[in-house]
Amino acid sequence: MKLLNPRGFGLVCAGAAVAMGLVLAGCANTVEGTATANQAEVSSYKAEAATSAAAASSSKAAAAIAKATADNCDTFRKTTGTQVDRYNEFVDAHDASTADQIAKRDAAAGALEDAAKAVEAQVNSAGAGLPADLAGKFTDYVVAARALAAEIRKMSSGSSVAPLNDASKKVNDALTAVRNVCPAK
Repeated sequence: MKLLNPRGFGLVCAGAAVAMGLVLAGCANTVEGTATANQAEVSSYKAEAATSAAAASSSKAAAAIAKATADNCDTFRKTTGTQVDRYNEFVDAHDASTADQIAKRDAAAGALEDAAKAVEAQVNSAGAGLPADLAGKFTDYVVAARALAAEIRKMSSGSSVAPLNDASKKVNDALTAVRNVCPAK
């Protein structure tokens, strides 16, 4: 009877016995020597295993970065849209000296602070999963939004608009920087 090992080499064994459907095979001869590994195959296997592990790790890291980017960009889009609307409503009310300009001022400042808080929380939650350059752009927005909110809170009907305009320009620049790197939706 001939048995095949995984390498395809046959062992010829004498003394096979059949009893009631059971096949027994045994080898009476032993092979002398020391088992050795083919070092070329071992090196090849290790290289393939390392490449495979690196690819899996790289794929996992890429997926984490993609998720962190998408989560942060989505939060940014949702929160900054409201902030822009409230700010523009305040500017219109201030320019027209309407009776509700103080309420709109407070709503605009609150919307900016809320947006800054939401974007900052999302960046912190993403941690190292968010690319540093993108995290920096989100942080620039947070700083600019808080500065604009502070300038808005100082505004009254007779206030100079120069500081407000300067702070608004920084928010617009930060908004544009983030929008330029966030994938389109």
